[in-house]
Amino acid sequence: MEYRTLGRTGLKVSAIAMGTFSFGGVGAFARVANQGVTEARRLIDCCIDGGVNLFDTANMYSLGRSEEILGEALGDKREKVLISSKARMRIGDGPNDEGTSRYHLIRECERSLTRLKTDHIDIYFMHEWDGVTPVEEMLSALDTLRQQGKIRYVGCSNYSGWHIMKALGLAEAKNLPRFVTQQIHYTLEAREAEYELLPISVDQGLGVMVWSPLAAGLLSGAFGRDRAPADSRQAVGWSEPPIRDRERLWSIVDALEVIAKTRGVSVAQVSLAWTLSRPAVTSLVVGGLSEDQFRDNIAAVDLKLSEEELDALNKVSRPPYIYPYWHQHNFAAARFSAGDQALHDSYADLGMI
Repeated sequence: MEYRTLGRTGLKVSAIAMGTFSFGGVGAFARVANQGVTEARRLIDCCIDGGVNLFDTANMYSLGRSEEILGEALGDKREKVLISSKARMRIGDGPNDEGTSRYHLIRECERSLTRLKTDHIDIYFMHEWDGVTPVEEMLSALDTLRQQGKIRYVGCSNYSGWHIMKALGLAEAKNLPRFVTQQIHYTLEAREAEYELLPISVDQGLGVMVWSPLAAGLLSGAFGRDRAPADSRQAVGWSEPPIRDRERLWSIVDALEVIAKTRGVSVAQVSLAWTLSRPAVTSLVVGGLSEDQFRDNIAAVDLKLSEEELDALNKVSRPPYIYPYWHQHNFAAARFSAGDQALHDSYADLGMI
């Protein structure tokens, strides 16, 4: 296993983290999986044996049942690993059962601690932007939780670029907790994060954790133009992530399959290895239904793609060079920063546009 430093912290996290989205099977989550304590313990042990030291959950996964199962399955291994959890999503019918208000965050953190059977959460993510609650109120609540020892680090998830910069600016101005990481969706198929989120991460020192790095299995090798597993998430109506260009998706899968066959590895490993090679990426949060899936995904850490392979994958998957980036490519390239390069390096082969 490879361990990477999370942003500007001193915290080392495994390049592959275990996601617990499939624990619990309550409500809509039952369409994905329904893993109980016994199965969870077996998969957790498999991941720990593979060097995984970070386990990711959220208060809304199966309405808290995922956290309960994780806490029970970890048992006395808790102090040897890191736990990340999240709050913000709706978890009830009441007017204060969602958001990042002081009321909601403190209550939900305390509930998560109880379910996880622990006295602290190592990384606490704001699961989604809340445009109603003042950012200062959110950061102040996180400051309270940090001073109480209930959380160690804070991060955001699914924020846009200006949301992140607003929060970072207020944190600095008011001496409140600063996001050290963001958890985002980022794959060969979904590279929109390169426009703003990766450059911000490089420039501001945010570690990037990636959720659903195999695009809910679409980049695992199980799917193709003429094949789709009957028991997949998509087959039971799960619509995340949205795929807007199916032909582009299958062209990416074709390129992955060529490299996988040449290297004698799985398509999933090639896909994960590409994502691990990207700027600011710290850890990939992978889920799985079997030990074999986790072992295969963990092995991606040891796969280093050649420049030729990376170039082939880039050309088949890079997003449109939208404004103002094409204009910067034409006239600002001589003065690009490392943050700029997180986007523009993918288009370095192009001349004037």
